[in-house]
Amino acid sequence: MKRRGGWRHGFGERLGRYSTKFKQAISNRHVIWLHAVSVGEANICVQLIKVLQPRLPNIKFVVSTTTSTAMSELRKKLPAEVGRIYYPIDRRAFVRRALATIRPKAVVLVEAEIWPNFLWGLQGRKIPHFLVNTRISDTSYNGYRRFGFLFRRFFAGFTGVGAQSEPDAKRLVELGCKPGGVHVFGSCKFDGTGISRDRLLDVPNLLQHLGVPGGAPMLVGGSTHAGEEEALARLTKRLRVKHPDLFLVLVPRHAERGREVGDALAKLGVRFVYRNEIGSNDPPRQQGSLDCLLVNTTGELKYFYEEATVVFIGKSLTAQGGQNPIEPAGLAKAIVLGPHMGNFAEITTKFLANAAAIQVADETALESAIDDLLNDKAKREALGQAAQKVVQRNAGAVERTVDMILSGTETAEMVQKY
Repeated sequence: MKRRGGWRHGFGERLGRYSTKFKQAISNRHVIWLHAVSVGEANICVQLIKVLQPRLPNIKFVVSTTTSTAMSELRKKLPAEVGRIYYPIDRRAFVRRALATIRPKAVVLVEAEIWPNFLWGLQGRKIPHFLVNTRISDTSYNGYRRFGFLFRRFFAGFTGVGAQSEPDAKRLVELGCKPGGVHVFGSCKFDGTGISRDRLLDVPNLLQHLGVPGGAPMLVGGSTHAGEEEALARLTKRLRVKHPDLFLVLVPRHAERGREVGDALAKLGVRFVYRNEIGSNDPPRQQGSLDCLLVNTTGELKYFYEEATVVFIGKSLTAQGGQNPIEPAGLAKAIVLGPHMGNFAEITTKFLANAAAIQVADETALESAIDDLLNDKAKREALGQAAQKVVQRNAGAVERTVDMILSGTETAEMVQKY
């Protein structure tokens, strides 16, 4: 929290202390509590609530998160009637206070959020709880197995579990989940792609204001990590010899790295501007005066994806794990991945097996792949269309997950009542 910043606002909620306004909003209401650790999981919660609300119109929904960036997303995307709080720190007193205040009828945890005191509290109160969009990495699997004497009872207590794949489902059963309660639904991240009707940013107008020539090719580095911004800046500088109008948009995964990334770009001689320093009253810039836009704001990546010529998925070149490639794929964009996509291995396999993305080994290969795509519009379009088809074929996990949640004992009673 100290490293990421922004933790002071709402800090009392992390201790299980809530405002009078929040307590009044949940008073005498049946509550379903969903938890999303960060931005990706928060977006899944938004999709789940969109499907759940019409089917449970009189239920109060509360969504918690751990990070300030995810909280910002929840405030933007969820209707006002949905409660938004910070997740309590996993100490018994804080968890007990939170559960006593909220008194949820059901709890939905997105992905593998296994916090002992919280789960002890749910089990002790016999509150149905679900684990959804679950993926168990090698590291997590080995850790849970090593401390199986502690974790088996937690996994066994879940009312229902939605796994992303068959291997994930098998691991969940081995870790203690009830075999009949584990279901393979695929990834919820395949749902909800595309641009919402409430467009919050007009990227073409912004680029024009920055002096980017009309029709200029645009390379978007999405959710980048340390070292990747410099790599993209270097190869963009070289590629501008062949593609003089090529414009680079960098969107670091953590917006608070903006100043650090800016310093690195300045050392490379890149002409850039910070997204948060662009004012609506600023005079238009001279055409061709900038090489790069550094997006140090949150919640805008998808709008830049929509206008991208080529997309690079961050945390896959100089860092390990990868970021979610589904959003640009849903927009039929040409996607290039680095070699480290372990956190999205199942999804990456689907794209590669369907010629829907290009995976490269290093910066040199990345530059070559981007150059090839910039030269070949037909190849870009074929790659993008194949990616979009993969997304469409794998959609539906959110609906299946909601059906599982509603089949839980307490929620079924609420459906019948209302």
